[in-house]
Amino acid sequence: MTLQPGQTHTLGALLRDGGVNFCLAAPNAQAVELCLFDASATREVQRLAMQGPVDGIWHGFLRGAEAGLVYGWRVHGPWNPPQGQRFNPAKLLLDPAAREVVGRYDGDDIHVGHVPGNLMALDTRDNAATALKSRVVGDLPPPQERVQMEPAQRVIYELHIKGFTALHPDVPEALRGSYAGLAHPAAIAHLLSMGITTVSLMPVAQRADEVRLLRMGLSNYWGYSPIAWNALEHRYWSGTPGTSPRSEFRALVDALHAAGLEVILDVVYNHTGETDELGPTLSLRGIDNSTYYHLEGANPALYANWAGCGNCVNLTHPLVLRTVMDSLRGWVQEFGVDGFRFDLAPILARADADRQHRFEANAPFLMAVAQDPVLRDRLLVAEPWDIGPGGYQLGAFPTGWLEWNDRFRDTPRSAWLQHHATRADLANRLAGSADAFAPSRRAAHSSVNLVTAHDGFTLNDLVSYAERHNEANGEHNRDGHGHNLSVNNGVEGPSDDPLVQAQRQRQKRVLLASLLWSLGTPLLLAGDELGHSQGGNNNAYCQDNPTTWLHWDQADAALTAFVARVLALRRELTVLQSRAWWRGAGDASATLGPVAQWWGPQGQTLQHADWHNPLDNALMLQLSSNPASSPANTTCLLLFNPGTHPFEFALPPAPSGNAWRLRLETDTGTSPERTLPDRVWLPAQSLLLASAVNLVTVF
Repeated sequence: MTLQPGQTHTLGALLRDGGVNFCLAAPNAQAVELCLFDASATREVQRLAMQGPVDGIWHGFLRGAEAGLVYGWRVHGPWNPPQGQRFNPAKLLLDPAAREVVGRYDGDDIHVGHVPGNLMALDTRDNAATALKSRVVGDLPPPQERVQMEPAQRVIYELHIKGFTALHPDVPEALRGSYAGLAHPAAIAHLLSMGITTVSLMPVAQRADEVRLLRMGLSNYWGYSPIAWNALEHRYWSGTPGTSPRSEFRALVDALHAAGLEVILDVVYNHTGETDELGPTLSLRGIDNSTYYHLEGANPALYANWAGCGNCVNLTHPLVLRTVMDSLRGWVQEFGVDGFRFDLAPILARADADRQHRFEANAPFLMAVAQDPVLRDRLLVAEPWDIGPGGYQLGAFPTGWLEWNDRFRDTPRSAWLQHHATRADLANRLAGSADAFAPSRRAAHSSVNLVTAHDGFTLNDLVSYAERHNEANGEHNRDGHGHNLSVNNGVEGPSDDPLVQAQRQRQKRVLLASLLWSLGTPLLLAGDELGHSQGGNNNAYCQDNPTTWLHWDQADAALTAFVARVLALRRELTVLQSRAWWRGAGDASATLGPVAQWWGPQGQTLQHADWHNPLDNALMLQLSSNPASSPANTTCLLLFNPGTHPFEFALPPAPSGNAWRLRLETDTGTSPERTLPDRVWLPAQSLLLASAVNLVTVF
């Protein structure tokens, strides 16, 4: 086989015209070789010189090549780490645009570019036999029509592909923990029974586990260590004959769509599994280190590390930006995903060194997404912080983006568990966090409200542990958040005391209700509705075992039913899922949103001091729909008692001709609906929802 001149419009390997077109972006390389392998993917059978570069891209066309061909790159250039150059043709490299990966990184030091123990010396050992390689694949058929949820109705459910079904008794054993397992009707039925609209999948791209974890027999279970942005992680494939990871994942997306569910992917374009200068040379580092990564200006042998994972990808370079944009479009066009959650998103929008790597709301990546016809109308969710300078950017992303809101996460915890939040704190979060998301330019659903997520305590552990217990991670319990605003209710961990158990259940219910009835986009962590515990581990990223797998046989059916009821009321009572910001009773400038009226527990108007007193924070909220924007004229009343003692509330008059009817309270979660009297005693740490109903319909 010989290489002919190729086209440069598509990076990676593309089947066309009776052969395969290859492209690699490596503007600083001196030569690039395409290496072909036998069927075992261990023996190199041919090396072919690529042509170029043309505008930084090396290219070649291999006539007669077909799907299934296994290949890798050898890239030639200077070895000069102090200048950021780490070319080493002895190391076979994975294509950044690989759509299927052959092999798994095992942590062997033969894959580092330097001599072990000498960072400046070139390692000349050839690693081709065990290196990660790419396999040429054909395109999948066009996806089915997408699902696009009404933003105000969206309820996000964050789950891990493996952990969700690894122990599910109603999923066939051969499918548990796989893409096919989540596509099983039993798994989807659970999502639908609760009222979930949007499934947020933790990373599914091929990963390279860190050497430190591999040496301890652990792995980067969460998947935040990518090595091939476009390739499906093989470990979540069932292995069913006649399928592949690609076809099985596509079938999963189709199954979720057929059930009316949106699918968004958690994607990690901010760093890769090559980690820091001690890490392996698997792909980008050996292809063109100074192009693909942000390097330390004073010492280019080192990497900027705003991710805390060793390196940061440089999206200010046009070819790197192109690589990422092509990847995003591929997930949409080939697999049909409806959107993305971007891990540590400020890194994607950091400027180059000339502008001190500042976060910029008009950064090339954000501008590219905004104009891209494939991506611009997809659901875009930012994790709006990293650990670099000026890395906290909540509310700074462009119009149309949603953002995880850690201020919401912390305020209900503080209010219901720590009793520190003021009325102003709680009301601000309930009302969509207008302090972070300017109502003049951001939609009311911009805040992704959460109480728990994959990173941190589960809901059960939030009310069962005062301290983290991460010893199994091998970092002497130093990893994970130390400031959790959690409580143990007198017993650290599991308890047989019925009083402790009852208190924890009350706290879980009130946290869930305050989350799901707030203005914004609610996010639930998979397993919280089941009472899932990780034994106090609040950073279980490396625990691919029953610590993180959901224990369906121990599911708390009552709590699951409670979540379903809370979400059913959210759908029924339209003011609880408003498209527009809430407005004051006298606010004529905003004509679409519900009217929000706030009072103290006796119906008194709240003065400034009342709003900011953490020792007196019982609160009433009346929400009334705007007839101009809602055909169902709905009025709700919510009573909040974050305190440690029961409190009496004097209810405001219901709208003319109506009465207040109890719909749900969190103290027991099971009280029957009934007409409420003028005065109501509300137990400590509880929330009550009532709606205005016509007296004739009540009786």
